Amino acid sequence: MLKLGGYINIVIAIAHIVGLFWADKMFEITGIGKEMATLAQKHSTLPYLLTIIVAIVFFIFGLYGLSAANKFRKLPFLKPVIFLIAGIYLLRGIGELIADTIQGTNSIAETIYSLVAIIIGLLFLIGGLQKWRAENNILL
Repeated sequence: MLKLGGYINIVIAIAHIVGLFWADKMFEITGIGKEMATLAQKHSTLPYLLTIIVAIVFFIFGLYGLSAANKFRKLPFLKPVIFLIAGIYLLRGIGELIADTIQGTNSIAETIYSLVAIIIGLLFLIGGLQKWRAENNILL
């Protein structure tokens, strides 16, 4: 599960970078076109810089998933970071679904993004629980 979560994050990071070639279209498809246009009014490079930073975060999440799955060298603070990543994804997914329901602004795209976030969060959460539960049983 951690390996799959890691690879999914790396694919998302790459998609962010590739999407910059069609940035306006990507921003519109993901529903952040207006926000990025406002950001571009402050400085034209800000939407691109923000997207690159987000891609780096996804890439780091991916490396942590692969590290926990023993596919990459052991990274620092591995256990708490895996559960932090799970929490971030679950909070984003569940929080967005709740907020959209309360506000009555549910869209199919946003619901799909939220469900994907929940799935990735569960991959990290369940994968982390399995990994460290198995390690603890070995130590006992």
